Amino acid sequence: MKFINFIHNDEIRLGIKTDRGVLHVSEAANHWGANNMPLHIHCVIEKFETAQHQFQQLLHLAMENPEYSSFWLREEELTLAPCITSPGKIICVGLNYLRHAEETNSPVPEFPILFNKFSNTIAAPGQDIVLPKTSSKVDYEAELVIVIGQKTKYVSKEEALHHVFGYCNVNDLSARDLQLRTSQWMLGKICDHFSPLGPYLVTADEVGNPNQLEIKCIVNGEVRQHSNTSDMIFKCDEIVSYISQHLTLEPGDIILTGTPEGVVLGNPPEEQIYLQPNDVVTIEIEKLGSLTNRMVEE
Repeated sequence: MKFINFIHNDEIRLGIKTDRGVLHVSEAANHWGANNMPLHIHCVIEKFETAQHQFQQLLHLAMENPEYSSFWLREEELTLAPCITSPGKIICVGLNYLRHAEETNSPVPEFPILFNKFSNTIAAPGQDIVLPKTSSKVDYEAELVIVIGQKTKYVSKEEALHHVFGYCNVNDLSARDLQLRTSQWMLGKICDHFSPLGPYLVTADEVGNPNQLEIKCIVNGEVRQHSNTSDMIFKCDEIVSYISQHLTLEPGDIILTGTPEGVVLGNPPEEQIYLQPNDVVTIEIEKLGSLTNRMVEE
């Protein structure tokens, strides 16, 4: 399934994206008396194993009863919210694509390089992203996000993907001048709204193999990054297993899995043109839709 969050009457509502449109879950659930159905994305993640049949049944009823057209919404008319609204943890993997490590003249990591972001970085599809006045070198980074579906500790690589609820797009925006000011990257990663997420949270069964997905970043119509998650140094199952050896992952935690080659930082210094006000950045990952945001001046 493809879950989507949108704003209705100043509240975040849950939808399901289909070929027919976006099903307004709470409206349909109220009509058909599905009063115990989870209506918030974090509740969906925690209860999906038992609630999946309810969602399938609700979709069937809505499809089979066209007279209830008010339950169906046009995605292009919606104001979207982040597909994950309040992750408990935001864990990021750095230098995780082979050709990206090569373009930045960095050694190939022996272990996953981990850092963190915070909830202030979460932003919505279509939201304007303020370029902070403290930086003149904000870069784009197309990344696949792993969304944890169950409590996970000491999981094996073989079992790791069974603990994943689904996947989504993120633009891991990075202020390179702040990031590289010290040996710790965090400052360049934690500016407000530096992690637009969405538009969809797609369940793992619909995505299939996360290590074989085409990934792109497009800036003002120009393709800047074009790769495949197969170029990851540490694959999704390895990442989840490795992190779980050191801390407990909870439902709704997200892991940003790294970016491929083609970022501004990878160009020669004289060719580095960082993001400017009014630049429009789109992240596209196979099966996960397109995430677009415009940069604006602070």
